[in-house]
Amino acid sequence: MLIHDLLEKSAERYPDKTALIFKNRRLSYAEIDTESNTFANALISLNVKPGERVAIHLPNSIETVISIFGTLKASCIFSVINPATKINKLIYILNNCSAAVLVTSQNSALFYEKVKKQVPSLRYIISTHKETTERGAAYLVSFDTLLSKAPSQKPSCSVQSHNLACIIYTSGSTGEPKGVVCGHDNICFAADAIIQYLGNRSDDILINVLPLSFDYGLYQLLMAFRFGGTLVLETAFSYPAYILKKIETEKVSGLSGVPTIFTMLLRLDFGKFNLKSLRYVTNTGSTLPPAIISAIRMRLPDVKIFSMYGLTECKRALYLPPDMIDKKPDSVGIPIPGTEAWLEDRFGNRLGPNKTGELVIMGPHVMRGYWNDEEETARWFHPGPDANHRILHSGDLFRKDEEGYYYFIARKDDIIKCRGEKVSPLEVEEVLYALDGVAEAAVIGIPDELLGEAIHAFVVTDRDTLTEQDIKYHCSKFLEDFMIPQKIIFMKSLPKTGSGKIDKKSLLKNVSIQ
Repeated sequence: MLIHDLLEKSAERYPDKTALIFKNRRLSYAEIDTESNTFANALISLNVKPGERVAIHLPNSIETVISIFGTLKASCIFSVINPATKINKLIYILNNCSAAVLVTSQNSALFYEKVKKQVPSLRYIISTHKETTERGAAYLVSFDTLLSKAPSQKPSCSVQSHNLACIIYTSGSTGEPKGVVCGHDNICFAADAIIQYLGNRSDDILINVLPLSFDYGLYQLLMAFRFGGTLVLETAFSYPAYILKKIETEKVSGLSGVPTIFTMLLRLDFGKFNLKSLRYVTNTGSTLPPAIISAIRMRLPDVKIFSMYGLTECKRALYLPPDMIDKKPDSVGIPIPGTEAWLEDRFGNRLGPNKTGELVIMGPHVMRGYWNDEEETARWFHPGPDANHRILHSGDLFRKDEEGYYYFIARKDDIIKCRGEKVSPLEVEEVLYALDGVAEAAVIGIPDELLGEAIHAFVVTDRDTLTEQDIKYHCSKFLEDFMIPQKIIFMKSLPKTGSGKIDKKSLLKNVSIQ
């Protein structure tokens, strides 16, 4: 199975069905398939060869969807890059993957010239901006003009399921992004496994507010097209009330989010919206605190909640069946269908129940490694028992109970050492979220001569009367003395990454600690 087969097979089964809703436009499966063929033929006309990389530097849009599937149909490899990426990082990514084509919404001559000059592999820049002109540069072409000249028949495809399909860039330990290399087989297996436990069907309507550059957002598109559903694609999550209204008007059945999204939604009065169509919500990116799970259950008692854990290197690793959400609200579940997971100590020994160790994952969903980085690939990825199974060391610490359910503890490098004791930021954050008035919370360790690391909590409140003393007193009722934050910093909002996660690195770098 190839990724673009997901679109083509649904176009055969449901040619006239609405596949994609974006703003005021509705495209059928047949229309998207035809447009993707046209984009593929346009790339071929530019002499883009099979296996070359096409970087898609666009916001969520119809053009992004067409570029993804068109690139695959041209036997090429796509990489969706967040449009908010600064130009120097963009240039790094383009050079790292030796991109041959850049599809962008930028309309700046200085941008075009700088990128073209500093990326030797780049032969063409395709701009979706409506006012784009060629400006005399042979390398610069208009998206609309290019597609108007290309045929719409299906091009021949030279790839097989084991070939590479995309590169997803994620944060690297050195500060530079790392490109996770994904095969068609990896992605199709992961999509099918997730569809299986979510119970997706062709009448499902999904809403995606996450960037397509984030694998969680990308898979909403791929999964919807796999099971022949409809995707409501949003540019971003900026107006929570608008999203709830969209769920009502489009009769959305599936919503995927991260904790910050659910925190913002829960500030609204759900009684103002008809959300009866909503069948399930999913969470990943970071652990959903039990307090937020409880609030969702109260507001949406008939909606299934899937708490999940994953990372770009394997897409999804664990999920908690909804019927266990009340019994084990702080768990992220069991391995996804067709995969295995276990815990290891620092010597590589497997651990039994109630021991803390690194999560190790094995299955066809484990990606190929990191693009152009053999050292990091060898560090985290290892051969499995056969060619279809690879082993991934997650770098995350977990505990497993006697029933085989996993509990996230922390990233290895996130553990705070205070007064000689190890502190999980997540454990402190969950206590903070349980306090009425705390809307968002993030806990980090700051170097301290006396304590080793001092625990600092960054808190956003929706109750003006909440004080630092109130928060510390609350923590003292649930945490040991060494786990109570030494300092509480109140903020209007917490910095976020492009995928909506709380950006703790930014807190460390940019927040002035008094």
